[in-house]
Amino acid sequence: MLDPRTLKERRAEILESCRRRRVVVDLEGAIALQERLSALQTELNEAGRRRNAHQEAGKRKLPPEEREAHGAAGRLLKEEVARLEAEAEAARAALDAAARELPNFVHPEVPDGGEEDARELRVVGSPRVFDFAPRDHLAVAEGLAGIDFEGGAKVAGQKWYYLKNDLVLLELALQRYALDVLLEDGFTPFVTPDVARPEIVDALGYSPRGAETQIYSLANEELCLIGTAEIPLGGLHFDEILEEETLPRKYAGISHCFRTEAGSHGRESKGLYRVHQFTKVEMFAFTRPEDSEAMHAHLLALEERIFQGLEIPYRVLDIAAGDLGAPAYRKFDVEAWMPGRGETGAFGEVTSASNCTDFQARRLRARFRRKGGKRAELVHTLNGTAVANSRAIVALLENHQRADGGVALPKALQRYVGREELRPPR
Repeated sequence: MLDPRTLKERRAEILESCRRRRVVVDLEGAIALQERLSALQTELNEAGRRRNAHQEAGKRKLPPEEREAHGAAGRLLKEEVARLEAEAEAARAALDAAARELPNFVHPEVPDGGEEDARELRVVGSPRVFDFAPRDHLAVAEGLAGIDFEGGAKVAGQKWYYLKNDLVLLELALQRYALDVLLEDGFTPFVTPDVARPEIVDALGYSPRGAETQIYSLANEELCLIGTAEIPLGGLHFDEILEEETLPRKYAGISHCFRTEAGSHGRESKGLYRVHQFTKVEMFAFTRPEDSEAMHAHLLALEERIFQGLEIPYRVLDIAAGDLGAPAYRKFDVEAWMPGRGETGAFGEVTSASNCTDFQARRLRARFRRKGGKRAELVHTLNGTAVANSRAIVALLENHQRADGGVALPKALQRYVGREELRPPR
C-alpha cells in the first residue's frame, strides 16, 4: 500500500505509475478521503483537548450551582469525542479501502507496454537439436508412468494429479537441490504453513476474495490456502520491528502452493504447466531500502544459477509495466526453453523475482530500527522463485528426454535421485 499521507504531494508520480500499468484508479477520491480523515483528526484532537481541560477544571471544588452545569457540559464533550472517533474510524476504513486500490510505483527502467512487451535481457544456452521427434512432457511422463491426471480428476477434479514412480524422486530431488543452493548462500530454511489468515494474504497483495481471485478460502474458517510461500514468509514479521544489524533476512520457504487458476486457458495450460497444486521453494528477503535493488539482482542470479545447474536453456525478461502485479516495483522472469510447446518449441515462465519496495511492508507494519536510531522505518520486501517443481519438471522432461523413453538427469540432480537417468518402471 502507498503511504496515504503522501497521495496529494505525489499525485503526478502515482498517476504516471497507473498510466504505465494501464490501470484506472480513483486517486482524487482517495486524496479527498485522506483530507477528510486529517480534518476529522484535527477536530478530534481539539475536542479531546477541551475535554481534558474540562476534566481538570472539575477537579476543583465547585459551588453546587455550577456542579450540574459542569456535568452537563462534560457529557456533551464526551458525546462529541465519541462521535468524532466513530467518524474518524469510518473515514480511516474508507481511506484504507481506497488506498488498497492503488498499485506500487514503477521502476524507471521498466519497459512500457503489456504482456508481449517484456524486454529480453539475455538468452543463456541453445535449444537442443534432437535426432528424433521430441515429445511433450505429458507423452514423456506417460512413458515413465509418472503422472496420473485421471486419478487426480477422479479424487479431486480437473487439473489435480498424482506424481508416481521416478517423478516422485525427481520432485524431491528438485526441492533439495534448490534448497542446498540457497543454504550455501546463507538462507534460513522454513517449511511454512500451507494456510494463512485473510488479512495476511491481503497484506501481501493477494486478494483473498472476488471472482478473479487465485486464492482458495476454507469454508467455516478464517483461513486461505496459500498460492506461494511468499505469503507466510512475509507474514512472519507482521507488526514487528527488526534491528538493522539483523538485515538482510533471507528466507527459503518450502510449501505446497494452491491456485484456482481462474480464467486460465489455452495450449500453454495443459499438463503440469498450469495446475491447482504444486510444490515450490520460494525465496523471500527483508532488506533496508537502500539495499533492495542489489538484493533483487541477487535473487535473479540465484534463479539463473539453479537453471544453469539443470542444464536447461533459458532467457531473462524485464517485465513490462502493464504486466506487473500491484505490489511489484520491478519484476524479472526466467523462461525456460520447452521443446514440447507447439511444433518448434517455445519459452515458458519458470521463475520470477520481484522487488516490492515498502508496498507490502506498509500493510504488514514490518519495520526496522537503524543502529543508534529511535524512529522505525519500513523494510523493503522481495520475493523470488527458487524452483516451482511442476514447471521445472516440464522443462526437464522435454529437454533431457531420450529416444528410448528414458530421461537423462543433469549432474546437479544425480546425487539426489541416486542415478543418472529416469526410466520406465519394470
